[in-house]
Amino acid sequence: MAFLADVFDRVKPSATMAVAQKTRELKAKGRDVIGLGAGEPDFDTPDNIKQAAIDAISRGETKYPPVLGIPQLRQAIALKFKRENGLDYKPEQTIVGTGGKQVLFNAFMATVNPGDEVIIPAPYWVSYPEMVAICGGTPVIVEAGIETKFKLTPEALEKAITPRTKWFLFNSPSNPSGAAYTRDEIKGLTDVLMRHPHVWVMVDDIYEHLVYGDFVFTTPAQVEPGLFDRTLTINGVSKAYAMTGWRIGYAAGPVELIKAMDVIQGQQTSGACTIAQWASVEALTGPQDFIEERRKRFEKRRDLVVSMLNQAPGLRCPSPEGAFYVYPSCAELIGTKAPSGKIIQNDEDFVTELLETEAVAVVHGSAFGLGPNFRISYATSDELLEQACERIQRFCAALTR
Repeated sequence: MAFLADVFDRVKPSATMAVAQKTRELKAKGRDVIGLGAGEPDFDTPDNIKQAAIDAISRGETKYPPVLGIPQLRQAIALKFKRENGLDYKPEQTIVGTGGKQVLFNAFMATVNPGDEVIIPAPYWVSYPEMVAICGGTPVIVEAGIETKFKLTPEALEKAITPRTKWFLFNSPSNPSGAAYTRDEIKGLTDVLMRHPHVWVMVDDIYEHLVYGDFVFTTPAQVEPGLFDRTLTINGVSKAYAMTGWRIGYAAGPVELIKAMDVIQGQQTSGACTIAQWASVEALTGPQDFIEERRKRFEKRRDLVVSMLNQAPGLRCPSPEGAFYVYPSCAELIGTKAPSGKIIQNDEDFVTELLETEAVAVVHGSAFGLGPNFRISYATSDELLEQACERIQRFCAALTR
């Protein structure tokens, strides 16, 4: 009898975590590796937020919190949704988790039965299908390729829905592509969903504040109020507030669903760290002006990376609307020979040879369900990004037929 659970037959390790670990190992050996795999801002948490945590410690806010979150943070979350998204949630319709990842897991664990289907557009964040699989569901992957700017079309969504569809998982701006849906594009999808009342909508808005140019962010329940009662809107403080290590995510949705997620979390981890919760209260209710300044810096980095990658022989890099990723295609380079003599047969070969030859760590696109592409996180300094892109240009130029 096997000791490990059968779930490991259908669940893969996180590719992004693997790249981060490989980068750390090579750096420890003295390699001058530029890591562009991590999905976290290089900025520090703002001082007022850090001070709120210090103040919470000084006040003795170090006891077990309520499973659903401290009342002050749940109130701040409700106010945030009203202020920024025009969504009327009461505090009792909110939940706080140990990062957005736990909130997603809670929702799937509370609702997915064996055989239930969850529609996930590809490219997708690596953890989405694995979460569904762990919970016994069936991920239904629908490709949204470069020809549609990595955005799912209403026709493709309609075709994917079956009587067993439980959720449609929507992430805009997207990890890994950075693609963000306009209000009209979301309306096209919500029109489809309105025709299928058995399908619920799980919305991951974690990159909400990182959109560029004149793009205006909207979220499905805001675009189509008719979906409000079957939508779970998930967000967190990690990206916009540079609080990845604080591990606070949150969501709002129908009370019945929130209560079910409360039961799951209560048996799993209980409430999230009280100190991080008080810091998050300050994040959501304190000064927001730094977000715009950092957004402009991210936009400048995006433009730099897109320009330089499109100058690399054989790469094609669309300019995304949001997040801090680009998702270039290396399709033209499949079949070429690397300086090591290895033939590049797929995107995983491409990123492996790039790391070995030029010490630039990126994540292969097939890990996100769509290749031959690779993901670059530009959440690092302009200087490192420029060096990395020069190395990528040099690597691509060295590939031969």
